[in-house]
Amino acid sequence: MMEGNIAYGKKITVGKKQGPTKKGVSVYSNLARKRQVKKDAKARKKAEYLATLPKHPLKRLLYRLHPKRVAKYWFSRQGLFMFLKIIGVCMLLLVLAGTALFAYFRKDLDQINPDTLSQRVRTTVTKYYDRNNKLLWEDKGDGDYTLVVDHKNIAPCMDQATVAIEDKDFYKHGGISISGIMRALLSNAQGNAVQGGSTLTQQLIKQVFFRDEAAKRGLAGIPRKIKEIILAVEVERMYSKDQILGLYLNESPYGGRRNGVESAAQTYFGKSSKDLNLSECALLAAIPNNPSAYNPYNIAGRNALLARQRKVIDNMVEMKYISKEQANQAKSVAIMDTVKPLADQYSNVKAPHFVQMVKEQLEGELGKTIVGEGGLTVKTTLDIDVQNLLESNMTAMFNGSMTSRDCNYRNCPNHAGFTNGAAAIEDTKTGQLLALMGSRDFNYTGFGQDNAAKAFIQPGSSIKPFVYAQLFSDQGSGKQNYGSGSTLTDTKTTFPGNYTPQNADNKFQNNINIRQALDRSRNIPAVKAMAINEQNNSGSTWSLIRAAGNKYYCTNGADAQAGLSSALGSCGTRLIDHVNAYSTLSRQGVYMPQTSIIKVTNSNGETLKEYKASSKQVINPQAAYIVTDILGDAKARAGLGWNQDYLPALTGIGVHAAVKTGTSNGEKNGKVASKDIWAAGYTPNLSMAVWFGNSDTSVLKSGNSLIPAMFFDKTMAAVSKSYADQKKLALSDWYTAPSGIQNIKGELFPSYYNKSTGTSTAKMTFDKVSKKKATSCTPEDAKIEIGVIKAKDDFTKKEIITSTDSSYDANADDDAHQCDDAKPTVSVSTTSSGTVSVTYTHGRYTLQSIELLSGSTVVASKQVDSNGTWTLSPTDLASATSGTITAKVTDVGYYTATNSTSYQKSSSSSSGS
Repeated sequence: MMEGNIAYGKKITVGKKQGPTKKGVSVYSNLARKRQVKKDAKARKKAEYLATLPKHPLKRLLYRLHPKRVAKYWFSRQGLFMFLKIIGVCMLLLVLAGTALFAYFRKDLDQINPDTLSQRVRTTVTKYYDRNNKLLWEDKGDGDYTLVVDHKNIAPCMDQATVAIEDKDFYKHGGISISGIMRALLSNAQGNAVQGGSTLTQQLIKQVFFRDEAAKRGLAGIPRKIKEIILAVEVERMYSKDQILGLYLNESPYGGRRNGVESAAQTYFGKSSKDLNLSECALLAAIPNNPSAYNPYNIAGRNALLARQRKVIDNMVEMKYISKEQANQAKSVAIMDTVKPLADQYSNVKAPHFVQMVKEQLEGELGKTIVGEGGLTVKTTLDIDVQNLLESNMTAMFNGSMTSRDCNYRNCPNHAGFTNGAAAIEDTKTGQLLALMGSRDFNYTGFGQDNAAKAFIQPGSSIKPFVYAQLFSDQGSGKQNYGSGSTLTDTKTTFPGNYTPQNADNKFQNNINIRQALDRSRNIPAVKAMAINEQNNSGSTWSLIRAAGNKYYCTNGADAQAGLSSALGSCGTRLIDHVNAYSTLSRQGVYMPQTSIIKVTNSNGETLKEYKASSKQVINPQAAYIVTDILGDAKARAGLGWNQDYLPALTGIGVHAAVKTGTSNGEKNGKVASKDIWAAGYTPNLSMAVWFGNSDTSVLKSGNSLIPAMFFDKTMAAVSKSYADQKKLALSDWYTAPSGIQNIKGELFPSYYNKSTGTSTAKMTFDKVSKKKATSCTPEDAKIEIGVIKAKDDFTKKEIITSTDSSYDANADDDAHQCDDAKPTVSVSTTSSGTVSVTYTHGRYTLQSIELLSGSTVVASKQVDSNGTWTLSPTDLASATSGTITAKVTDVGYYTATNSTSYQKSSSSSSGS
């Protein structure tokens, strides 16, 4: 058996493990063979493929990069495997990079410990002081601005509203939302409004760690975004959702400096955050997305805020936090009416409009973040003592205790029909604001909190000094050849565009000089002045007005299309700019930027902003001086109805001031009426502008600009006296004429004024009665020869003749006499005894006098006013001599009549003499 078995080729091993059978060997060998066959086939296929390629390397590369071949590869099995390999490698690299970044930023996480929240949300109060370090305001909000509250003491609706509007998946994600990031990327890539994919946790990280970097967008913001994501994931791992939400609510901005929901609740609603209702929670939750735009005190953004509040409520319904009934009830609440007025936030502030303006300026220059964080010390330019004087006089104006002849001894506001006022006082030597009121009273119902000093209001004739300053300026062309004595006729004139302006009194004063035209505020000469400016140098008038300080004049809306009417103040300007422009005139044409801040330091004592004086000559000093001399000329104002004491308070303490009033017009029932009254002026030390009108721009009962002039006078006198007592100024200060000023017959002209081309002098015969040019019908005795100045109106191109005696009109003919006027008559007779009898009768005019002449000597005369007979005895004629005696009668029209007769002096009269 054994041998037989061996014969058959089978081997049996006893007691040992059997090795692989022939079948097992065959399986392995078959697998190896198959692999080899596949490998050989693959190599052969590759060789065949390479054989089809061009031999040249560049051609081969281009051949292989053909789009069809590339597409065929990537859509093949081999291409798919390659794609998966690349994805795997990238994912591995991302994991390694993320791990490295996470390790790098892990050290920052200790700073977000909730136990340190009260240290990070620190008590910050910004203090505002006046120039003498007197406290104006502590900007800390209403109540404890920096109070940090435990999350459990915040109304639950605040959590729900915040999650509903900021991060619906807050309770589902682990710190980041992939879908949110992708949605934001897709929206931004499509050019839509910029969206953020940040979760609520990421927003918290950004507020705590990256506030200064939050403004970075695009590629610059990628590093910050990566940090946010990494830290957000770790924060989610360390803290509960309630802890994160509590941190967010205590850290988020809610408009202005109200960081944290507790500060917002107390400021806007006067209650703790634990007592907020659904409507209030929804409103507050709407703010952090854009705290500047959605600030409840931002009137322009209120509609947007209300729309977002309703979106919060709708989202809460969608997330089943509230029912539709609760939502409708919350929406029905007039929530904005429950917000505490802004005045409540300034209940203890001094000079509130001024402080608000300073704060807004700092937010614009330093940023809302720095100002919002607080801790600043702001030294302003305001002088609280000057502010108190201004406020006291404003109160007196509106309570009726500031009255004068200009109000007919009645309450001025009631008399003139204005309900509001604004004023500002500036230190002309520095451009620093000393006092400002934006309304009659910050707490006045309706419009008290509106700052009219920053509103665009037409300045009326108070803009004219700048028009004439340009007329007096030398532009290098020699075309501007004017001074205070130049004449621009005040006559009816139609300008380009069929513009025919009128004067306020609807009358004309003809050939008055510029001094009289400006002081009497005549409109036509001012428009002519601007027309001449623009003919010689287009745009020069507006340029000077803006450069002087009225930087927005004729730039706001439709005002930019204004024409020559802007010479009369038809464009709007801001009162704070207007007072600065008058300061430029006071500095004889030197502009200094207006400032309200002296120095700002932060909580570390670092200086963030400090006043530095700068200046620029924008008006020729000679032109500015001539304007000042005109505005300071009390006598020239007689044509305006002001006497020499038009500024009695200032005059009474020896202060010389330059001032101009202004009135702007509106319409009522289709008729033109005054709506704004102004006064603006200056001394060498102080400048002031004051406006009275109605906040709704309704017209006044009376456009009496003497009312603001009275306010200007009394206020400037009080401030000047106070500063003089403090040795800050001398009451007698006035200006010295710049070198080159020419004084020609009492009028001022710049050094470049050319007398030879400007005027010529001559003699002209006038009529004493009519005060006009004599005619052929004018009696000889009524004629008088007076000197005149001949010039040319550069706008109308007509000759202007002005008498050196302003009471005579050189442009009109004698209309008091007609050639056929009845003349007086006289007869004279004598008697043998030496008695003389004179009989006289009147003509057109009343008789005036009668004379008796012996030869050419008057021997007797008397005043008469009616017909009669005059008998003279020899004694009355003691000085007469024999010969011819003549009687002459004269009437008030200077018509005369004479009659003569022989006269023999008697011996008795001779011996009697």
